[in-house]
Amino acid sequence: MRTLLVTGAAGFIGANFVRMLVRRQEPVRLIAVDKLTYAGNLANIQDVIDNHRVIFVKGDICDAELMGRLWDQYAIREVVHFAAESHVDRSILGSGPFIQANVVGTQVLLDTARAKGVDRYLQVSTDEVYGTLPEDRPEIKFTEETPLAPNSPYSASKAAADCLVRSYFHTFKLPVLITRCSNNYGPYQFPEKLIPLFVTNLIEGRQVPLYGDGMNVRDWLYVEDHCEAIWAVLNKGRVGEVYNIGGNNEIPNRKITETILDEMGKKWAESVQYVKDRPGHDRRYAIDATKIKRELGWSPRYRFGEAMKTTIQWYHQNENWWRAIKSGEYLQYYNQQYGQR
Repeated sequence: MRTLLVTGAAGFIGANFVRMLVRRQEPVRLIAVDKLTYAGNLANIQDVIDNHRVIFVKGDICDAELMGRLWDQYAIREVVHFAAESHVDRSILGSGPFIQANVVGTQVLLDTARAKGVDRYLQVSTDEVYGTLPEDRPEIKFTEETPLAPNSPYSASKAAADCLVRSYFHTFKLPVLITRCSNNYGPYQFPEKLIPLFVTNLIEGRQVPLYGDGMNVRDWLYVEDHCEAIWAVLNKGRVGEVYNIGGNNEIPNRKITETILDEMGKKWAESVQYVKDRPGHDRRYAIDATKIKRELGWSPRYRFGEAMKTTIQWYHQNENWWRAIKSGEYLQYYNQQYGQR
């Protein structure tokens, strides 16, 4: 049985990845590590932890001693590295935690993998490392050859981590892979991200805060499609390569807002409050996923409209999950970012 170290396993995408492998009964043992900061929620995977196939360890990837101990104890041979500080707005308020988790944490994992041995090391990254695209040139998309040009402290920390991973392949021949995805949505997403924030605010009868003119364009990818792509790259990808993962759904934030309002029976005038745009807000992201389709046969399975309905329904059916989150420290952050509502 293969043994995988999954970092950030209690976060949004990591938890969905763990749940997918358990649901599909893949022949793997998962060492699920998470620091359980504000975005890591043990409730995301609590029901699949069995101390045999899924073993949970609360810990910090920056702790080299712990990482080495886990490698020795569980004979880890593969790594899927999700763990990251990922919210752009938080990186603008303070970049220190992003450098520590995203850069130092990655360096510790790489050094441990190099010292202990690993068959495959997959770095889960983001299309934000490429910067922004022109709004008036829809034919231009991010490819794996697009130069890195990060525009926020968050994306800069991920670009730095990606460069470290690449260097360990070229310098030490570590068998690494890098994936760069577009914006994810789906169940278990922390409710400060756009879609779960808007859905849960509307359930609570609150307005939704729309940045700027609402015309920032993102390529939306359902989280289960993303997890399937990661699994394909881990199993069939060529080491040393980068694979872009996109949903082929370029949609402005304003249109996302309209879709959510329509699905939830809400009116724009009483439900939307424009807020000051964040500094350095990238205008457009778009992924060219030709390479992963050509080499690995992956393409997204979920249609945006249906997956969005499923997502909204999930937040309706799991109010206890997100209401427990939208309190305390999270509320302090929300009020600092968007002002009292």
